[in-house]
Amino acid sequence: MLTLRTANRVLKVLKTTQICKQPFHRWLAPTLRELKRRKDSLGPDKPVHRKTFLEWNYDTEVYAFSKRLGEEFNNDLLQQALTERSYIIREEERQKNVGIEQPTLNLFDNKELVSKGSDFIDDVVKRYLRTVLPRLPEEGIIGIHKYLTSIETLSHVSFHIGTSELILCAEFPVEKLTLSNVLKSITAALVESSGDSRAALFVRDFIITQIADKDLHQFWEPEEPIKLLSEILARDGIQSPEPRLIGSSGKNTILACFRVGLYTPHNKQMIGLGFGETVDIAHEMAARDSLRKLFGTSDNILLPFNLKLDQLCESNVKNLFVNEWSQKILPTRPMHYELRMAKETCSN
Repeated sequence: MLTLRTANRVLKVLKTTQICKQPFHRWLAPTLRELKRRKDSLGPDKPVHRKTFLEWNYDTEVYAFSKRLGEEFNNDLLQQALTERSYIIREEERQKNVGIEQPTLNLFDNKELVSKGSDFIDDVVKRYLRTVLPRLPEEGIIGIHKYLTSIETLSHVSFHIGTSELILCAEFPVEKLTLSNVLKSITAALVESSGDSRAALFVRDFIITQIADKDLHQFWEPEEPIKLLSEILARDGIQSPEPRLIGSSGKNTILACFRVGLYTPHNKQMIGLGFGETVDIAHEMAARDSLRKLFGTSDNILLPFNLKLDQLCESNVKNLFVNEWSQKILPTRPMHYELRMAKETCSN
């Protein structure tokens, strides 16, 4: 049995529902479905540049871009770094079309900055890799450097720091080559604005860190690892390692797995361990494992991403090439505290 208070609450809710209730139209759902069908038939909308929006302010966006990066740029250099030659040509043609015979634009393209930025990025990346991977042959350094400075990697970084909406160019969406060149020009603008040390931190934080979640061995794998291992050990006066079958499972099945270890003849120590579906494959994998230990690129390697420019090796210092690699002639380089702590963490 309802009390008077409860009955009044129910009556109040019913009155509110009647007042707020909207009329039901049978034509609404079919109309919305038809509009959606027509929109889907036209295909996806073309990307639109943000400059078409009413609240767009290019100078403000460029200023906010530098603050998001946490860098201090010369405003004129930053705008020049974001300006492509194609944009200047298009604007000159527009002025000619409206009757201006000699168009004048107070704009400069980023061609010179792209060249300077490319050289600076190449130098910093190679010096960093040679510092943190001093035992890796120069072929491996070149392979990793090629990945970090490729158009794919640089355009990926450039896009995700927000340059695609700020670049002044003729095409939109912006091509990957343009994104890559703008990142190089921004680096050069930072060098001239804040100095080499600050620009090196920019390269380290945004470009070099792209290998943080990558397997370094995918960028360079030596050919004929068994032969190469024997040659390297011979240069150190060590005989060719002896392969031994340590274990196996699932013989004569599609799930067969063999485990092969490589041992040095003089002290019978295992220098490599490999697995494979056949003995030959396991032998080859064991040789690769031995080479990775020699080159200091084992699976548990931890690269330090906190090194500064003054902690990197000189630009003219190169690692040994694989055809001359030997532990006897391996150059010794001073290891900085951050790098030493990272190595100790990996070993533990």
